[in-house]
Amino acid sequence: MKLNEEQQALLDGSRGEVMAKIMKTLVMYGDAFGAERMVPVTGKYGHTVISFGLGVMDPVYDLYDEILSAGILPEQKFTADPKPLDPKVPSGLLDDLVFKKLMYNRQERYEAQLRKLGITKDEDYTCACYLDQVGNIPRKGEILSWAESSAVVYANSVLGARCNRNSGILELMGSIAGCVPEFGLLTDEGRKADWIVEVKCEKKPEAQLLGSAIGMKVMEDVPYIRGLDRWLGRELNDSAKAYLKDFGAATASNGAVGLYHVENLTPEAVEQGESLIREGAQVYVIDDAELERVYRNYPVIWKKPDAKPQLAFIGCPHLSLQQLTDWAGAVLKGLEKNGRKKVAVPTVFTAPVQVIREFEKSIYAWPLRHSGVVLSSICPLMYMNNPLCKSKAVLTSSNKLRTYTSAKYCTDAEILEIITGGAK
Repeated sequence: MKLNEEQQALLDGSRGEVMAKIMKTLVMYGDAFGAERMVPVTGKYGHTVISFGLGVMDPVYDLYDEILSAGILPEQKFTADPKPLDPKVPSGLLDDLVFKKLMYNRQERYEAQLRKLGITKDEDYTCACYLDQVGNIPRKGEILSWAESSAVVYANSVLGARCNRNSGILELMGSIAGCVPEFGLLTDEGRKADWIVEVKCEKKPEAQLLGSAIGMKVMEDVPYIRGLDRWLGRELNDSAKAYLKDFGAATASNGAVGLYHVENLTPEAVEQGESLIREGAQVYVIDDAELERVYRNYPVIWKKPDAKPQLAFIGCPHLSLQQLTDWAGAVLKGLEKNGRKKVAVPTVFTAPVQVIREFEKSIYAWPLRHSGVVLSSICPLMYMNNPLCKSKAVLTSSNKLRTYTSAKYCTDAEILEIITGGAK
């Protein structure tokens, strides 16, 4: 890899041994993927995927202490993924013991480190940092040093920024050094589509299902999607962005997609059209029958597959304000239809603190709270990622949460029917 004078000086120790180690790590990362040079990080803010204080991750926190002791701080402030704990989320005494005493017993230590390293605000813990209310919104063409699969794919695809699927720790090192190795999705060639996906559904496809099907088919490749603008239109309005947020999260977790193009809708597809498609690109046709096939093949790994649901999580990634409002209206309408005042299953809607604060001003806030629905900025994946939850019958409308935990996936319509008591 060819480094410029300033980068080479960092590697040679001009700012001390710790900074030299950081630079060496980034160089080794780039060498592993054939990068020829470093490029400056130009985004205003970073984003870190590590938001949890697990005891088994002490080496990570020790590393951050070493960085802080050396007086080294990132060149940019950053947001972070959601926290793993929230007392409002339903849990028992044993859950609390496992969460606080055994699993996340380093949470206070780690959050103190993030404050010193430069998290933007104490409330900026969300996987959807790009929502308007949070404000970490990169501009088209900006180079990022982020980690968090759903945030990276959104930034690349919907915003037109450039970021590879970095791992935790590496993303912070890129923010500290102010540069990242240039390869993959940072290059024009790496952003070309390896697949053409033809969406030929007769009804609007469920975002989480469509993303899952595409992710499992193309894996880490870039898809160019035709026919989706029929359902989303050709304007990146709030509704389209919310759909693409959930769609992208499913492609990134059920596969390893870091970038997709939607014909006539996403920025690069609008500007460059079919020139984004590589010669010899493979074709994948998706219709209603294909989505049904994918859905019916999801495994149910509950200990008792026919168990009565004990908990429902909606919002992974975090809900937008429009989604939270739409869900609130749908739940209240469903409860009225079924003659109920309370949800039939304990239900948690997850969204950024800033989105929940804005929602609290709406006419839906008071009745939703009294319906038994909990609003939380928690990370449902981190909540579910423990041995106790494997014995719980948890529902979700998130394909990411289904993939990484024992939660059972339901479509939006199905989960709404269940939580409002309409399912028999």
